[in-house]
Amino acid sequence: MIGNLTAGRDDSGRRLDRILRRALPDLPLSLIHRLFRQGKVLLDGTVAGPETKVRAGSEIRVDAERNAKVPRAHSRPIPPAPPLPRILARGSGIVVFHKPSGLASHGPASLDSAVKAAHEAKLLTRSGSASLSFRPGPLHRLDRQTSGIIAFSENLDGARLFTSLLRENRITKTYLAILDGRIPTGEAIFWRDSLSRDRAAKKTFVADGENRNEGGRPETEARTLITALAIGERHTLAQAVIETGRTHQIRAQAAARGHPLAGDAKYGGSVLSGGFFLHAWKLEFDAEIAELPGIIVASPPEAFTKTVARLFPNAARLFANPSATVPGAR
Repeated sequence: MIGNLTAGRDDSGRRLDRILRRALPDLPLSLIHRLFRQGKVLLDGTVAGPETKVRAGSEIRVDAERNAKVPRAHSRPIPPAPPLPRILARGSGIVVFHKPSGLASHGPASLDSAVKAAHEAKLLTRSGSASLSFRPGPLHRLDRQTSGIIAFSENLDGARLFTSLLRENRITKTYLAILDGRIPTGEAIFWRDSLSRDRAAKKTFVADGENRNEGGRPETEARTLITALAIGERHTLAQAVIETGRTHQIRAQAAARGHPLAGDAKYGGSVLSGGFFLHAWKLEFDAEIAELPGIIVASPPEAFTKTVARLFPNAARLFANPSATVPGAR
């Protein structure tokens, strides 16, 4: 016998076969279907079919020989999950982390794997929120080298809430970026482009007559509000408020205007020690959310602030009051 499972709140209304596929990932799908056909899957003591809907608190019993738990063929060793970074805020099924530069947001040995490992170990699970089928996941993405704020869902309600707020444009995401060249300070500049993604090169282009990629995904609109915060001899420290969340959005739009991120070799940036500097600085909610502040701020990491101090000697004051909004930004 494999054992008994108890459905959580996030499992309610879901098909039984889909729950078992998530709860018992080492069981081959063919074996799960065979157990259903043999009547060896019981829901609250009654033989159940794969399409049976589950309720929170339901007891699921799966009868099979323990040696039927077959590892997936050709599985590769799973790299250990990295430690969880600092939690900035948590509430309403949403947890917000301060991701360090160099940590991927998804994939092997990523923040996503660290969050899932902590969830499995019940280090992130709050009372009453355990689930057989739901797994926490990133609600948006950051590049590996981008530091700062990234939000994850803790439960289904949190995922739905964050997604609906994004759809309604009630979440504002603000970044700090070091750009090549000098952009005049003052009013914000609005960048609006159609982007095309080259999957093979893993690169995003502002779509024009020369940079349309027939093999990429359809073009998507990107909207960014740029404000120069400080100007150095050859660089600009800019605030970027993104109204859309496209892959490499800031990097591609800046490069298309001749101001790539300094150190961003992929997009033609100048050489800068430490690679490019892009930091997810603020996350603002245009809604009252229980347990979460209206604005969440992630202080730039030490490498970022040291580079800013070197390139823009008078810019340190900009981080003194991170809750302030630069004129021209919404």
